[in-house]
Order: sequence, then structure tokens, then C-alpha cells
Amino acid sequence: MASERETSAKASPGRAAGGPAAALPTGLLTDHYELTMLSAALRSGAAGRRAVFELFARHLPHDRRYGVVAGTGRLLDALERFEFTPSELEFLADTGVVDEQACRYLESFRFSGNIWGYAEGDCYFPGSPILVVEGTFAEAVVLETLALSVLNHDCAIASAASRMVTAAGGRPLIEMGSRRTHELAAVASARAAYIAGFATTSNLRAGRDYGVPTSGTSAHAFTLVHDCERDAFGAQLAALGKGTTLLVDTFDVARAVRTAIELAGPGLGSVRIDSGDLAAAARQVREQLDQLGADRTRIVLTGDLDEHSIAALAAAPVDGYGVGTALVTGSGAATAALVYKLVARSLEPGAGAPLRPVAKHSVGKPSRGGRKWALRRRGKAGTAVAEVVSTEPPEPSPADRELLVPLVRHGEIVGREPLQAVRDRHQAVLAELPPHARQLSRGYPAIPTVFTPDGH
Repeated sequence: MASERETSAKASPGRAAGGPAAALPTGLLTDHYELTMLSAALRSGAAGRRAVFELFARHLPHDRRYGVVAGTGRLLDALERFEFTPSELEFLADTGVVDEQACRYLESFRFSGNIWGYAEGDCYFPGSPILVVEGTFAEAVVLETLALSVLNHDCAIASAASRMVTAAGGRPLIEMGSRRTHELAAVASARAAYIAGFATTSNLRAGRDYGVPTSGTSAHAFTLVHDCERDAFGAQLAALGKGTTLLVDTFDVARAVRTAIELAGPGLGSVRIDSGDLAAAARQVREQLDQLGADRTRIVLTGDLDEHSIAALAAAPVDGYGVGTALVTGSGAATAALVYKLVARSLEPGAGAPLRPVAKHSVGKPSRGGRKWALRRRGKAGTAVAEVVSTEPPEPSPADRELLVPLVRHGEIVGREPLQAVRDRHQAVLAELPPHARQLSRGYPAIPTVFTPDGH
């Protein structure tokens, strides 16, 4: 969709799924009550108890058929930087958030436990233990807000993006929502969308930090600042070459298309339409381009698109789409509704102390006790038929796929992987789901979640 000159960054196969190593500490990216719980647990002695927390969704937003795991690489980067600087500790002490004992604990805080999780790019369903965190209560509980903030956002964006990619039916998609969200959320959104199959992003920070290919040409302001549309098109062609994309709906679309081909010739790369009846405009422009001999010039549509409007354009002569607001807001589900719950704990401190299940029984918000394992049960043809979640390590059949992979082992991050591998995984996982998983209408999860003690 973008010429080579318009692409400022390409995904590097060797680039890790995380961003740059040098960044600010993340300890204060947490809620007040995480640290007051820490203070109280240190006083009671419960801080040193072995504990297991799990992150999962009780349901899929908007009755969608599946969710997409995204943000794992970002979470691992943030975990590596989860520490407290002297000035941060001073702030916590001066404001009374923590007492002296908790302050001393946080001075040298580094997570030393174990984390398992669904591989990034995989799909999840209600009850899937997307993240399993084991450590002392103190070190595991303070990660709650960080884990939820990263994964709730990125899973929501990737889940929406995956539906848009399905709706596009192989036509490439540009992520262009930076101006519709928080500046740093825009970077995370671009990464999540790329995992789900978007081709490029307009966000340059995502290009630098994560290797997501970037693209972009011009806005209506570029046309308006010139004396006429012809001058604007001429300047863009001179700067970016005939492979560029010219925006043709500032004034009169038909006249703009004619001017574009007069200047660029039949080798013009693309035209972009951003307003009006997009389907009708695309058909008219395609007919006009063909008549002018520009039968290889592509048509790109933008303008408040979501998965449903993209699907409605399936029969239109369109070559690609740009999506902004709907993408960065999760297309109506800005959060994945993930929760982080204590499911097991020991009766006394010590790494070898046995665990016992714990669960809450709140009305409408129950949890299931016990540390979980999960596998994707698949039929003989390789199609997924169930999500099996158990409180004992499962015994998979040859067709089944175990879902939890090690991410952190004794405090050391072991689960980083290149972003391209994550992107490839998502396409492979989608292919193993039953066909109705890709329907855009509301419905039940594509496969049922089966809870069993032994994984059978």
C-alpha cells in the first residue's frame, strides 16, 4: 500500500517483541492499594507466603467469539524495570502510602518468582489463564495493576484488529489512530494491531521501538496550503515519486483523479478517499482510473472505518483500508475485561510450603481456586474443539496443544521473542479455530471452556 520510499521502518526478524531496554522505572505505575496491602502483609507476616495469581477474562466483550493475547512483550519489558528510585520511595514515605518497613522492602525490590502465560498472538476464551504469576504474596500482588493495564489495553486492541483483518479479506490495513488516543497508548496500539495482521502503522515511535513498518503521505492540509490541487499533487510526486498515494477528496473527486493521472501517468501508486459514500466513490474512481489507463493504480479508503463497515465494502473495488478511531478504542471494547486474582497460597512462609486453593464467592464475580494449566483440545483435522482448563498438569493427546509457556523463571525473563514470530503465531492459531470463530456478529465463544481437575 505504501511505496518503498514511504516506509520508514520495516519489521526486523531479530527484533524482540519488547521495546528499547533503556526506559523509566515502572514501579509507580500501580494503584495505591497495592502498596498499602504490601505494608499490612509485611506486618501480619503474610507477605512471605507463597502465592499464585492468575489473570483471566470472565467473559469476552460484546459477545465476541475469541480474544487475542497481546502485550506480553511490553509487560516483560515493564517487569524488568519494575523498581523504585530513591525519589519515588521518598514520595511514598512522605505521603504515608507505605510505612518504614515497606519502604525498606521496596528499596531492593526485584521480582524473583515465576510467570507462565499464553504465548503472545494466541487466542483466549472465558476462563483461560492467560497469565500465571507465582512468588511471594508481596512480590506478586504489587504486579497486579501493571499486568492488567498492559494486557487489558493490548488484548482489547489486538482483538478488535483481528476482526478487522478478517473483515478485510486479505486487503492490507494501515493503523492510523495515533491522534485519537493517548500518545503512548498509540504506540502500544500500533504494536497490537501489527500482531493481529495490520500491514503498517502511521506511528513512527512504533516503527522505531518495535520495528512495525510505517507508512504515510499527506493530509487535506497539504492540498489546501498550495494554490491549487495540481500544485499540491505535483509537489508530492516530486518528493515521493509516482508510487505515492494522492488524497483525492479535498474538493471534487473526479477532477482530482483526472489531475492525478495527468501528472503521474498510469503508474500512480494509489489514490485515497476519506469521505462520502465510500463504496459508491470507490466504484466511480475505479471506473475512471481504468478509463484513464491507470488500471493498476490502487484505491485506499479511510474515514471512521470499523470491522463492520470494512466487511460491507467487501464487494467494492478497494485495495486497502486505513483505520483509526475504532482500532485504538477496541471498536467498542476499550478493555478486555481481564482480572487478576489470587487462586492459591501457602499457610506459612517459605518457597517449599505447599499451596492450597483459595477463591472468592462474590455474587457475579466468583473465581475458581487452584493453580491452573490449559490446553487447546483439537480434533483429528487439527480444528480446535475446546479450551480445557485444569488444576492438575494435563495429559494432552497427540492432537492437543498445551497453552502455557514460561515467561519468567526465578526472576529471569525467558519468554521474549521476535514480533514477527508473534504475528505468524496469530495467523496459525486463527487457522485452527472453527470457521464460525471469524463471524463478526455477536455470539458464543468459538469453543467452550471446560474446567476439569485433571485435564482430561
